[in-house]
Amino acid sequence: MPTTAPPNSPRPKLPNGVRIYAISDIHGCAHLLEQMFAVIDADMANSRPYRAIEVFLGDYIDRGPDSRHTLDLLIRRSRHRNTVFLKGNHEAYVASVLEDPSRAPEWFQIGGLQTLMSYGVSAAPGLSKDEQSDLVRELASAMPPEHVNFLRRLRPTFTCGDFFFVHAGVRPGIPLSEQREADLLWIRDEFLQSKRRFGKYVVHGHTPVRQAELLENRANIDTGAYATGNLTLLSIQGNSMLAI
Repeated sequence: MPTTAPPNSPRPKLPNGVRIYAISDIHGCAHLLEQMFAVIDADMANSRPYRAIEVFLGDYIDRGPDSRHTLDLLIRRSRHRNTVFLKGNHEAYVASVLEDPSRAPEWFQIGGLQTLMSYGVSAAPGLSKDEQSDLVRELASAMPPEHVNFLRRLRPTFTCGDFFFVHAGVRPGIPLSEQREADLLWIRDEFLQSKRRFGKYVVHGHTPVRQAELLENRANIDTGAYATGNLTLLSIQGNSMLAI
């Protein structure tokens, strides 16, 4: 069911003529991403915005069934659309594991095995830590260079008009320009429980909710796609927000 911003909330605005489509926490659900691309394409064909920007808030991989195809779709999309790709904590984690394969057991506990399998690397149960590290090295060899480059180029935040896009959130009381990347990728309670304004209206994911939350100071659009089958698309134009 579509969700709109509460009528009594402050009205952050985008510059005139700009429309943003935001998606977060795809987690390897390539089939859901393709559905959202179809929704965006139909909306653009119908309304023809002057400038459309597609903003992806991170966590493209892990947990879900097809991380590899998800990255293929995003890279292909970037070739003919105005796209912005932010870093999620899962992208940060896989980067650290590729640098230090001994961290593989931790990664596997948060959905890394599904990513391995999407690249054709199979893992049997009961492997030793060294054998799990070897799987990461197999993954590094199996990943296309364009996937590695995509992951390396991810940015931590994106700002447009009165909106600030980020994966997890921000630390209250710290200027947006001074936020630590660890908070941008991982923060939960301190941010989620805060009622204060953050300098701009924050659009984020990272913490799954049953349906998108469009609150007075932030919008959470992570609806747990890999577990629920519901990938949310947030459309913003002017001071209007609509979550689908």
